[in-house]
Amino acid sequence: MALVNIKDMLEKARKEKYCVGAFDASTIEMAIKIVEAAEEKKSPVILMGLTPDLVQGNGDMLDYWVYSLSQMAKKASVPVCLHLDHAKDMDFLKKCVDAGFTSVMYDASEHPLEENIRLSKEAAEYAHAHGATVEAELGHVGDGIISGEAKADNDYDNPDDYLTNPDEMKRFIDETGVDCLAVAVGTSHGVYVHTPKLHFDRLDTLNEISKVPMVMHGGSGTPDDQVKKAIEKGICKLNIYSEMMSAYYTELKKKLDESATMSIWVSRANEKPLEALKEVVKEKIDLMGSANKA
Repeated sequence: MALVNIKDMLEKARKEKYCVGAFDASTIEMAIKIVEAAEEKKSPVILMGLTPDLVQGNGDMLDYWVYSLSQMAKKASVPVCLHLDHAKDMDFLKKCVDAGFTSVMYDASEHPLEENIRLSKEAAEYAHAHGATVEAELGHVGDGIISGEAKADNDYDNPDDYLTNPDEMKRFIDETGVDCLAVAVGTSHGVYVHTPKLHFDRLDTLNEISKVPMVMHGGSGTPDDQVKKAIEKGICKLNIYSEMMSAYYTELKKKLDESATMSIWVSRANEKPLEALKEVVKEKIDLMGSANKA
């Protein structure tokens, strides 16, 4: 249907009270399955690129990724957005805009408010000048288990001090000019070691203030009922990665454990893992209410 940016996609979702899934695609094969799932569900979809995946091969991977996924998006029967997830290097963000990303996120959430505003505004001005849209983060979404490295339980909590401050929200949006905003309301990136408890009263307040669609990171592992309630209270984009990879690697491990040799064709080894990943995407699309919204 079209390669699009994030603005119209999320404004429609906000108006009609559903959410668009944003799925990190570390490989071309993953991207294909994500788009297939969206097409089967007739849903708009956001394909996200992660910096570690894009800087391989002396940076050549960025050009390969954008070219391949752009062609995929243009051939798709549903709207597809190419979105850079969690950039923290301004030069790299600009390089991604120049390469053809239709949307980018600059994450300056670990900085004090004034610096977050300055950096997010710089990212927005550059992206807008090149026809791309921008996501920023206010408050700070913490990390769970990343890359299999477990931590102590108290490292996963998102203390109240890290939640998005309603008193800062209007100023942040007005001064930065960002197109959507990731808010911290109790979720974490990675794998949870205990069930998250979202701050719905805070989310209600933020939704009343925000002039732009709101984003929730840490969608993997967040209970379905909490996801649905968050969407009812204004969340329009939900990021998913860990659940897809858990499904993928669970099936891949089964295949390798069952095999008499490690000399397996990649396509055969990947067949069931990729289908498992695709099923997660379809389930999330149903959960978010974006099916038949393309």
